[in-house]
Amino acid sequence: MTKLSQAEVDAFHRDGFFAPVDVFSPEEARAWRADLEAFERTLPPGPVSAGDRRKLHVRLPWARDLVQDPRLLDVMEQLLGPDILAFTSTFFIKEPNTDAITAWHQDATFFGLSPYEHVTAWVALSEASIEAGCMEFAPGSHRLGQLAHGQTATPGTINAGARSISEPLDTSRAVFAPVKTGQVSLHHTLIAHNSRPNRSDDRRIGFGISYIPAHVRHGGSKRMTATLVRGVDRYGHFDLEDDPRTLDADAQAEAHKRAYGRYREGHAEQQARYGVIA
Repeated sequence: MTKLSQAEVDAFHRDGFFAPVDVFSPEEARAWRADLEAFERTLPPGPVSAGDRRKLHVRLPWARDLVQDPRLLDVMEQLLGPDILAFTSTFFIKEPNTDAITAWHQDATFFGLSPYEHVTAWVALSEASIEAGCMEFAPGSHRLGQLAHGQTATPGTINAGARSISEPLDTSRAVFAPVKTGQVSLHHTLIAHNSRPNRSDDRRIGFGISYIPAHVRHGGSKRMTATLVRGVDRYGHFDLEDDPRTLDADAQAEAHKRAYGRYREGHAEQQARYGVIA
């Protein structure tokens, strides 16, 4: 069983992140990468749409297996308790030798979730070294609360909406969090983080899974969907998503379209709430 020590749990709560965590083997991660790249080859030519990077655990059986892997959930249970939902998931990909960055931001900004107990498990499907543009965290910044994010796009960033923190932030003690293929990085929804360009010769591929305890609510007017991955949902704050492992290909695509569409509606509403035009 994969477990964090008490010292590692304490470090997560103190710093707002912890990495690396040995969860999967490099061979498993490379197999999931092959599955992802096989899926990419079925997509239309040109830039990949946001919908073909997000909530794919509702569409692709292997992604649902990964999101619900008991080794990963054993770790998440230590941080979130026994009843766990996956609110969303995203493949964060930087192509080799490219200038794309992730600007300083907090995940919580446009999710609309409360209380702030969402934790992201970032699963490395390729090596995320410093050279490749691993995440960089400002330790303890999760204790600052929700920070303001700018209303104009930040050039060159792959952030959702291209927004970044707009108020003063001390990054002088920022820490790199490199992870090898198959390892996992954990971070709190309010931790300020960024990542630099990928200067390596390989794709930098991370699968970010947004886990929340079942008691968390969404504050928007639109009812959101989520996937129950462990325990029991005693609260009913979310519509539970279909399991793609029980559906045929057409039903998988339709389930994903519904779930992602609802997610986008909620995200846009949160942006509008903060005066940001999507």
